[in-house]
Amino acid sequence: MLPVDLPGTVRDALLAPLVDHHCHGVRRDDLSRAGFELLISPSGAPAPPGTTHFDTPLGAAIRRWCAPVLDLEPHTSAAVYLSRRAELGADEANRRLLRAAGVMAILVDTGLESAELLSAAEMGRHSGAAIDEIVRIEQIEQDVAEMAQAAVDYLDSLAEELAARAARAVGMTTVIAYRCGLGFDPSRPTRGAVIAAANQRLADPKARLTDPILLRHLLWAAVDVARERGLPVQFHTGLGGDPDVDLHRADPARMTGFIRALQPIGVPVVLLHCYPFHRQAAYLAAAYPHVYADVGLALTHTAAGSARVMDELLELTPFHKLLYSSDCHGVAETCLLGALAFRRALAGALKWRIEAGEWSAADAARIAHMIGSGSARRIYRL
Repeated sequence: MLPVDLPGTVRDALLAPLVDHHCHGVRRDDLSRAGFELLISPSGAPAPPGTTHFDTPLGAAIRRWCAPVLDLEPHTSAAVYLSRRAELGADEANRRLLRAAGVMAILVDTGLESAELLSAAEMGRHSGAAIDEIVRIEQIEQDVAEMAQAAVDYLDSLAEELAARAARAVGMTTVIAYRCGLGFDPSRPTRGAVIAAANQRLADPKARLTDPILLRHLLWAAVDVARERGLPVQFHTGLGGDPDVDLHRADPARMTGFIRALQPIGVPVVLLHCYPFHRQAAYLAAAYPHVYADVGLALTHTAAGSARVMDELLELTPFHKLLYSSDCHGVAETCLLGALAFRRALAGALKWRIEAGEWSAADAARIAHMIGSGSARRIYRL
């Protein structure tokens, strides 16, 4: 799995248990081929007639690396792989794949919870990892909007519910990038503007929140809670696995004004996914002491190309600002492949730096531990 000529201390550091600081639940039911393929493509749509989503970097990686975990030969056909998966059943397949990732702690974004997905507690039982919760602020807002009777009730309940949910979490997360984009006005909206927008919101509370005023209010309310409780705030950026994303609006550099506004407050900002804007994220992490970054599911979806992505992320990002996440969602294969791609990509980056004399083996091992688990334990106070 890793280059054979890496120093032993570096190999040990790379193979040490990881902290996956952002993931979601996986499906608990047995999936048809069509259902499985929908979950391994960011398009959320079937492959064109006569083609398959297994003909992607992720699909090839599943056949190469996940097949042996299910007692199959590497590179087995998609049909044989899915037949074996069905034979084992979803419960056993999930258990094997999640445990093979070698993760000691998982931070679960519960904003996508549904009856079809394993709960955070179930993810812990299947993986054998410690579990903590990351609360999604847009989901909290949705719950409050559907219960509030008036705009003032909405504002009061939102603040109370954010605090209550954060009390049992280790972090908060937002998908504002996918609702109005990251080029939002960084200032706090006025109370009058928020009440006016809330009145319109309550006329259709089940609708997806896209109003920039309410999204900004929600974000600043979350920042207040995060500051009080010492929590980081995660921002989904870049590639997020959603086909309705306007990618250019999810560039983290667009939120530089907001990042500057948060610097005196000291709330950690964690930039998730970032690809293809990982160089912008690297700059932000280098320029601002409270900014951190990962490339999440980009490593899973680029598979064999993940080494290049990791190398570009390491060009500028301070090593103590980098984190690992799989952004696992839907199928447990993405948890295993996220960890595998991360380890292999980081191994390649460390290897050439050692061989070039840029880093010592001790430096490389320390940095591998830092990125794989140490920084997440520090930031999330695990």
